[in-house]
Amino acid sequence: MESDCRIPVSCLRPRVLALHALFWGLVSLRVFGAALLSEEKTTVTKAVTMPCWQMEEFVVAIECTVCNGFQARLDACRQTGYVEKINCTKSNKEEYKSCRSARLEEHLFWKFEGVMLGLTVVFALLVVFRQRSLDRQASEKVRRQIESI
Repeated sequence: MESDCRIPVSCLRPRVLALHALFWGLVSLRVFGAALLSEEKTTVTKAVTMPCWQMEEFVVAIECTVCNGFQARLDACRQTGYVEKINCTKSNKEEYKSCRSARLEEHLFWKFEGVMLGLTVVFALLVVFRQRSLDRQASEKVRRQIESI
């Protein structure tokens, strides 16, 4: 009787297992190390220059709009291409804050929906063709068995 195990015996040798453990250990170390380093960098920069809207309450003076030529130089504008002007209540500072436009979000949503619909159609067709192929193979096998009788 055949085993249902799909792992070849050669993969269970200690040398192969040790190499896999080493490889995945290095991969996870690289990923988690990079995450820790980026966390340290962000905490250092946050301590140096925290915008007033992160530390206190604010009022939106100008709603989220597309950046113009002057605002394109601002860091807030470089992130999303949209910016809103805010007034901080305690310090009375006027600053610009990056924002996401509702129109942009809607466009991205419908783009995502279109891609998902397209993938659904492609994979549904793949399933139908695969099922037809398997049905053809099964009927051919039954036909050969009947002919051998």
